[in-house]
Amino acid sequence: MGKIGVSALDNAMTLTQFLYLTKTDLHRYAGRTSLRDFAYHYLFSPGYRYTFWLRLCAYLHSRKVGRVVFPVAWLIYDHFQVKYGIAISYRAKIGRGFYISHHGGIVTNVDAVIGENCNLSHGVTIGVTRRGERVGVPVIGDNVYIGPGAKIIGAVRVGDRAAVGANCVVTRDVPDDGVVVGVPGKVISLEGSKGYINHTDYDRRRNTGDRGTGTSDRGPGIEDG
Repeated sequence: MGKIGVSALDNAMTLTQFLYLTKTDLHRYAGRTSLRDFAYHYLFSPGYRYTFWLRLCAYLHSRKVGRVVFPVAWLIYDHFQVKYGIAISYRAKIGRGFYISHHGGIVTNVDAVIGENCNLSHGVTIGVTRRGERVGVPVIGDNVYIGPGAKIIGAVRVGDRAAVGANCVVTRDVPDDGVVVGVPGKVISLEGSKGYINHTDYDRRRNTGDRGTGTSDRGPGIEDG
């Protein structure tokens, strides 16, 4: 099947879509999607473990039959929310290839939209504003890197391939390929997220039968730690 756009997540999720999302998420960590890679990253990558249960809850909740076992999945998902300090709703619209580099202190509003192949770091908040000119929630584009401690607040759009620096507070739109830093956030270049967003070629590798190298998805600089 082709890639799943964020808009498709408005509908009931099929089993095929659930498996596709979990595989593209895994590919971001491992560069491949074998059962061995799944076992390793489920056991040793808290970000992937949390994302797996988030996706499973989204799938079960969207299916009438799945709602019978949904409460059990939700309890496990909620356990990992507390354990890892991550509060991302299973009802949020999150595109394929979601990657959490380091867990702890991550909070996103349930109505926020996160595009494909996005990286979240520890201490990130994607939140709502309920007054002023930016009432609403953020929309994060595709292939966006969000650094440690960054805050993105209100009805702002973060463009495709953008990079948000550590501890930046974003309250205005960020253009495609923008690099934004500081408080309040200011665009300092259009070099984008290149180098920080890796292993995004799941569909190509699947179509060509290339299993990949299995190297780590960890960019230089602000994502190290």
